[in-house]
Amino acid sequence: MTAIVLFVIGDEILSGKRSDRHLPQVISLLAARGMELGGAEFLPDDEAAIAAAIARVRARGDVLLSCGGIGATPDDCTRQAAARAFGVPIERHAEAEALILAEYGERAHPHRVLMADFPAGAALIPNPVNRVAGFSVGDGYFVPGFPEMAWPMLEWVLDRRLAHLHRGQPPVEFRLRAVGTSGEGDLLPLMEATLRKFPGVRLSSLPFRGDGSRARHIEFGIKGERERAAPAFAWFRSQLLGQSGVTVEDLDAR
Repeated sequence: MTAIVLFVIGDEILSGKRSDRHLPQVISLLAARGMELGGAEFLPDDEAAIAAAIARVRARGDVLLSCGGIGATPDDCTRQAAARAFGVPIERHAEAEALILAEYGERAHPHRVLMADFPAGAALIPNPVNRVAGFSVGDGYFVPGFPEMAWPMLEWVLDRRLAHLHRGQPPVEFRLRAVGTSGEGDLLPLMEATLRKFPGVRLSSLPFRGDGSRARHIEFGIKGERERAAPAFAWFRSQLLGQSGVTVEDLDAR
C-alpha cells in the first residue's frame, strides 16, 4: 500500500527559530479526503541529506509531499537535491520562467528567475499567491515553505494528481481505557493475537502510570477501515474483559 510522506525542510525549523505548521495541516488535508499520513521527516538545508531522504522514499514507492527549500537563496537546495535523487540534471523550465517574468517583469532577473530551474522533466504545481510554481518529479511533489502558498498548492496536488488515492470512508480508530492490568507486557500475547486474527488493522497502546486523580491504566486504539477495525476492536475488548481484575472504559472513536 502506497504511503504518503511529508518532508518539512529548513534549518529555521530545526533550530527552533520558526515553529512548524505544516504537519497538522497536512494531516487535516489528508483526513478530509479519507487519507492518512504515513510518515514525516524534518530535514536541514543540506543537499546531500535531502537527496538521500528523497531516494529512500522513492525506493519504497511512496508519495512525497515536500515543503520548503525551493527558493533562490543559497540555502535553498531542495530543487538540486530532487534532481540528484532522481538522477537528472537541473534545467530551466520555460513555462515556470514565463510565469516569473509575468509576475515580476524586470525584477525577475537575475535572482527570481532561478526559481524556474527544476529537475529535467519536472511538471509544475501552480502557486495561487505569486505564480512562482512548485514542481513534481515522479511521485515527489515540492512546494514552498510559506504556509499561505504551500497549503493551497498541496490541496491542488491532492485533488488533481492524487485523487486516485482518495477514500470515501477514512480510517477510524476505536479506543478504550483498560484499568487493572499490571503492565503492557502482560497483554502482549493478546495484542499479537489480535493482529494475527485481524490483518489490516493497527493496534496502539499508551500506558499511564497513574496519579492522585486517575488509576494506572493503558489506552488502546485499533485503527483501520471500519469494516475491519470494528470486529477487531470488539474481539479485543471481549478478550480484555476476560482478564482477571481488568475493567474497560470505552473512549470516543475518531
